[in-house]
Amino acid sequence: MPPRAQRLVAWAERRLPSLTRFRRPEPLPIQLHRRRIYIVPTGFGIGFSVLLAVMLVGALNYANNAALMLTCLLGAAAVGSMLVAFRVLNGLTIGGVRAGTARAGETIHVSLDVGASQRERMAVRLDVGLREFVFVVPAGGATTVEFELPTEFRGWLALPRMRVHSRWPLGLFRVWSWLHPDRPVLVYPRPEALGPKPFEPRGDTDRGRPRPGDEPAALREYRPGDPRRQIAWKLSARHHGLLVKDLEQPAPQEDWRLDWDGMHGLDDESRIARLARWIDEARESGRRWSLRLPDGYFDVAQGDEHYHRCMTALALRP
Repeated sequence: MPPRAQRLVAWAERRLPSLTRFRRPEPLPIQLHRRRIYIVPTGFGIGFSVLLAVMLVGALNYANNAALMLTCLLGAAAVGSMLVAFRVLNGLTIGGVRAGTARAGETIHVSLDVGASQRERMAVRLDVGLREFVFVVPAGGATTVEFELPTEFRGWLALPRMRVHSRWPLGLFRVWSWLHPDRPVLVYPRPEALGPKPFEPRGDTDRGRPRPGDEPAALREYRPGDPRRQIAWKLSARHHGLLVKDLEQPAPQEDWRLDWDGMHGLDDESRIARLARWIDEARESGRRWSLRLPDGYFDVAQGDEHYHRCMTALALRP
């Protein structure tokens, strides 16, 4: 940004914070009211005003009462549309922000709740970056606007400034207000592409081998030497060959003990990327895992809650 433009922005931030919305982010909920809603005529509205002025001059010049009445009616409709446009935004409430999960470098899905206590709000527009979203807010209800934001780094991602505006009903006036919610979204670290697996204890050499069980795990084709008592005769009658009840069940997998200090020769970001990959692999394979960090420890567990706790701790590492 050129120095002159920077000085202009700094002046606007000091003198016109409500107009420019360059001031610091504000907490939710955000309610739009008359002191933060602005309205100007559109290009079509300026052209329409010029047309009304020409019609007014012509009607007065030729003393044409019908033309004068038409001009006054069109002017009254234009002024009324300005009030209607203002009422589209007046009283809107931005109540909540929700975000999905994403890793650094991916796009994160964000949902914004917009509600109205009275009246249905038509043709409300929301500008997020270079994209525009058009929606309707029902009377006494709320609607959800969904959009995606690009991410580059792990950690908290601040929401950008957003502009809510409308040209309803006739397109003669543009009414707008700036939004800057103070609700950052969390971005998980990017896992490394390839690397070694974590160290597993070798105390049990039979770990991972199939073991005989009491309940059938699956059905398979008959192999010479299988005991006759394991043949599923009823199911084999409806099959082209013999089926055997497989009573072998895989042994439970070893729990992974993920330790920050157990990785040597790596910088902090490389350690975070490797731990993120290990956590993803453990979750996909159904393993249980624990995570030890310099400032915290997560005991052996599994599931979505445990996964999100561990990934959040990695994302917020300094």
